[in-house]
Amino acid sequence: MAKHPDVLILGGGIIGLTSAYLMAKAGLRVQLIDRQELGREASWAGAGILPPFHKLSGASTPIDALRANSVAGFASFSEELEEQTRIDNGYRVCGGIEVLHADAAYALPLWDAEGIVYERIDATALRNLEPRLYFSVRHGHGDSAKVYHLPGFAQVRNPWHLQALIAACQAERVNFITGCHLKNWKLVAGHVVGVFDSTGRLHEAGSYLVANGAWAEEWLQPLGCQLGIHPVRGQIVLYHPEFPLVSRVILDGKRYLVPRGDGRILVGSTEEPEAGFVRATTPAGQGELQRFARDWIPALADAVVETAWAGLRPTSVDGLPSIGPVPGQANVFAAVGHGRAGIQLSLGTAQLVVGHMTGRSLPQYADSFHLDRRPNTEFRPAFRS
Repeated sequence: MAKHPDVLILGGGIIGLTSAYLMAKAGLRVQLIDRQELGREASWAGAGILPPFHKLSGASTPIDALRANSVAGFASFSEELEEQTRIDNGYRVCGGIEVLHADAAYALPLWDAEGIVYERIDATALRNLEPRLYFSVRHGHGDSAKVYHLPGFAQVRNPWHLQALIAACQAERVNFITGCHLKNWKLVAGHVVGVFDSTGRLHEAGSYLVANGAWAEEWLQPLGCQLGIHPVRGQIVLYHPEFPLVSRVILDGKRYLVPRGDGRILVGSTEEPEAGFVRATTPAGQGELQRFARDWIPALADAVVETAWAGLRPTSVDGLPSIGPVPGQANVFAAVGHGRAGIQLSLGTAQLVVGHMTGRSLPQYADSFHLDRRPNTEFRPAFRS
């Protein structure tokens, strides 16, 4: 590698790693620094749910266009990673069952506009699809809740996907520095010329990408950019039944069940902004998720809880990511604030990052994620998870 890389990435999660890989493929010399082992924060902790898509041109909102563009390429991207690394990321189209409550009925026109295949189903049809599921108004689903079958839902295994990304980055000669605590920018006349680490060493590059998740705000504020990125803790429970109980992803409001190919069932997720940067599970959070799981799959009452964990989602003020140049800095970019949707938006986000950094043409929806936009707290995505 030359004395200084073309790009230095701050953060080794799903956004940083995917961006690093695509940048390296585009011919850039890339260095990525993380304070710990790569991919160990929210990216590792997530469920890996990939909502369906159909017509990219039919997406009604910028966030849906970004999501559709991202998941549309996930099958071929997964194949590419496996061909290069021999690591299976667990990508598979498994289908999904989604419950829409009254406050989410707006999603149907968005699904229609995009041409997403779905079918409203009753309790009998649900039992035919998934005999071990139990849907009842007694369990808080309410008379207004409606159930839909969406065969296009897919999933990846987050840890496997991260392993494949890391190996692919290494194959593309991305330089990793782990266990390195970055401290502050080096500024000359208000412009970034490097980053100091905790030992006082200066790391220099042609350009910089802030992609360090829930910690992004502390790097953007010194540059006069305040996005309000903050952590929202999410807890997850993993069951390991004696045999597979369901085959499709189940989404009910902000909760979900994700059956893995080996029969395990991942149950999530809490939303705890009050937890701050404390990444720990709690009896209350675990109990809440286990009750939700047993309500949907009564057979889980006899299943073993294999493990549980928590992650810190990097959440923005309006729930939308910010992707693009940092205002006032010609060589600093950011890809932050993806909240619950890091995996599903990762490929599309990395494509935008490469476009910004190389001067390639960008899709029209890219303007909606500029860092100096006015927060849009009224947006409603087609999918919540």
